[in-house]
Amino acid sequence: MRRDFELPGRSAVLALDGMAATPHPHATRIAVDVLRSGGNAVDAAVAAAAALAVVAPQDTGIGGDCFVILARGGQDDIIAYNGSGRAPMAATVEWYAARGISELEDTSPHTVTVPGAIEAWARIVADHGHKELAELLEPAAVLAERGHPIHARTALDWSLQTERLSRDPHAARVLLNNGAPFRVGELQRNPGLAEALRIIGRQGAKCFYTGDVARDMVDRLNELGGVHTLEDFERHEGEYVTPVRSSYRGTELLQIPPSNQGITALAMLALLECFEHAAMRPMDALRLHLQIEAARLAYRDRDALIADMRHADVPVTAILDKAYTRRLAALISPDRMLAGLPDPLQTNANTVYVSVVDRDRNAVSLINSVYHWFGSARVSPRFGIVLHNRGIGFRLDPAHPNAIAPGKRPLHTIMPGMSLRDGRVHASYGVVGGDYQPYGHTHFLTGVIDFGLDPQEAIDQPRVFYNRGVTEVERGVPWESIKELEACGHRIGRPLVPHGGGQCVVIDWKAGVLTGASDPRLDGCALGY
Repeated sequence: MRRDFELPGRSAVLALDGMAATPHPHATRIAVDVLRSGGNAVDAAVAAAAALAVVAPQDTGIGGDCFVILARGGQDDIIAYNGSGRAPMAATVEWYAARGISELEDTSPHTVTVPGAIEAWARIVADHGHKELAELLEPAAVLAERGHPIHARTALDWSLQTERLSRDPHAARVLLNNGAPFRVGELQRNPGLAEALRIIGRQGAKCFYTGDVARDMVDRLNELGGVHTLEDFERHEGEYVTPVRSSYRGTELLQIPPSNQGITALAMLALLECFEHAAMRPMDALRLHLQIEAARLAYRDRDALIADMRHADVPVTAILDKAYTRRLAALISPDRMLAGLPDPLQTNANTVYVSVVDRDRNAVSLINSVYHWFGSARVSPRFGIVLHNRGIGFRLDPAHPNAIAPGKRPLHTIMPGMSLRDGRVHASYGVVGGDYQPYGHTHFLTGVIDFGLDPQEAIDQPRVFYNRGVTEVERGVPWESIKELEACGHRIGRPLVPHGGGQCVVIDWKAGVLTGASDPRLDGCALGY
């Protein structure tokens, strides 16, 4: 396919020496500035993530979690980092049952696990970066101190959360403008966050988990009824992990292992590989229907089986087994929805994703999140830190593998991706949107692999998402395809906001060219040099 220049759209960005793609123009600019000043892809990705923690607090923050996939020199020398936090040591199913708590509400302090992002940023910079952490955090601190103008998509998301933010006095002070959401062009400042970023830069990540910054978060959580202690924060440590690998039509794919949901996308793609796509067009109803049915089966396994592998036996090999996949694929009808499947357990959420490749072809796929819009909508008093609510991924059923437990990580939705061809990185990519993310990865990859779309075209494609019994279609899906989906039994609806948002950098090793793409559903862009 080739772009129709008479219609609205954007071209992919091409460059030779470095490329960054993020969901916000300030973050992309900062990433490229870091690359041009001698930083590598790790440095640039962390600087961008820190900037996003300021300019996109509805999606991310230093009070959230982080995962990273890093390919050194673009070769199959790939490492991954799990920067997600754990439940407090006092968090037991019995503790909640004794107090009549049968469900974790999205603004509850009990959904706040120890934030892992700062430790992850500091660790990967120390191990694989070229610059000092303080230098990388300073552009974000300047944005927080001076203020940043609100962009259009950010303003839309903000406008939907006024009531949640108004319940917490510190959230209302920092994140509302005299009780109203920030609108396009208005400046939002967070001087407390600027101070915290500079303290972390000077003293290192440990101060986030042991000093005044940690005390600011723990005291507020305790005030709200949380069982967190300073010791819970002090003992936090992320870890390097081995990515899970699979393939789709000859392209090798890498994801973070559980408790991350990344294998859900691999399971979806394994199911779709059982169907021939050559005769389809990108927006055919059959392609969308098969994607939805593959998701319904893969999400059934996700909800039943994925948990913290230190606390539960997660059958990763069995879920991705080809024989098992063929049995599941045989259940899928091309013209009728499967009956009797449970609806996936899904909530509205958002995230930020950053892709960076440098001149040495180090490739970084980094994702950072506070989960729901503005996380728990709870903010620490002194430093203005938005506290995530990742613990809402836990269950309170003691028999479930994802039951909350001391020091346990919840099911995690945020998933950076990377693909390889011929033993070298082909693409560093991700698509945000909470539970939508396996759909987003699948839709993007099948667009590139099955339909030959360039990365920008693949990101631009209209999207569908099966959500609580409704197939939510974006306006770009053709009317003819919608009618065919209805004939297959899909109940059609419209999403509250567009589905997800993606970024990607592709490496063309033969030509030496980097191609960057960024989702028009968000405010960001790709830039290279």
